[in-house]
Amino acid sequence: MDRLTEMEAFATVVDQGGFTDAAKKMGISKSAVSKHVSSLEARLGARLLNRTTRRVSPTEIGLAYYDRARRVLNDAGEADALVTSMQSAPSGLLRISVATDFGVNHLSPVLGEFLSDFPDVTVNMVLNNRFVELISEGFDMAVRIGELEDSTLRARKLTETTKRMIGAPSYFQKYGRPMKIDDLNEHKLLHYSSQSSGNVWRLTAPSGEKRQVRTAGWLSVNDGQSLLNAAISGLGIAYLPSFLYADALRQGLVEEAIPELPVETQGIYAVYPPGRFTQPKVRAFIDFLVHHFADKGPENW
Repeated sequence: MDRLTEMEAFATVVDQGGFTDAAKKMGISKSAVSKHVSSLEARLGARLLNRTTRRVSPTEIGLAYYDRARRVLNDAGEADALVTSMQSAPSGLLRISVATDFGVNHLSPVLGEFLSDFPDVTVNMVLNNRFVELISEGFDMAVRIGELEDSTLRARKLTETTKRMIGAPSYFQKYGRPMKIDDLNEHKLLHYSSQSSGNVWRLTAPSGEKRQVRTAGWLSVNDGQSLLNAAISGLGIAYLPSFLYADALRQGLVEEAIPELPVETQGIYAVYPPGRFTQPKVRAFIDFLVHHFADKGPENW
């Protein structure tokens, strides 16, 4: 007889408290349940059930075996469900966390295409500028930019962006152009106020030396697009990713402040909870993003 069927018969007898109810639960005859259990006991060489005219209860060995058998049966059920789920069409609520600047400029415009491709999926995209705890806060995935923190999360790279210091031609005409990192102390800087490090720019000198620029700045805003607008208006120098400034740079609205400095490159990743099984809705959205950003970055935005 099938070993898994024997386990199921025995575990169901324990769960239901008798052979009659177990037979009803499994949809087979009482004699078939009894044969499965007897076969299991014979194969193991141990009595697993105490049988009386009134009740059936597991022996001490039977109780220990039941705990393991139930785990095996649960795992087998989950394995079946896994295969069914992986073959099913993506559906359900997809909760996404993404940085405000990137979400507004590059995810919002393409969500319609994704939802059109997968009409059974609904999306809740939360725009914020902090690292959310995916599992505890109920998110299915997040899009993160820059170096990933050590964690158990799985990650898939979508594309890359660069970071440059940019300012309007009118600003450089009025205040001059910085020639080296130290010159930034004499300029009007536009800072991103939500940075955990505060008003600090981490730059790389032509020599490869890592430098930090700490100045109060002329303006601090918790939104990258607003910083870009301020830079275009000639208010100062901003340090922004290419997915924000690329179009303005092409149009000549801004210029690079110190072109001689090495360009900082950052990865853009989709991160999602660990595990061998990725939900179809998550897998579908990540595949969609990979395809969409295939010809983007690091400067091509």
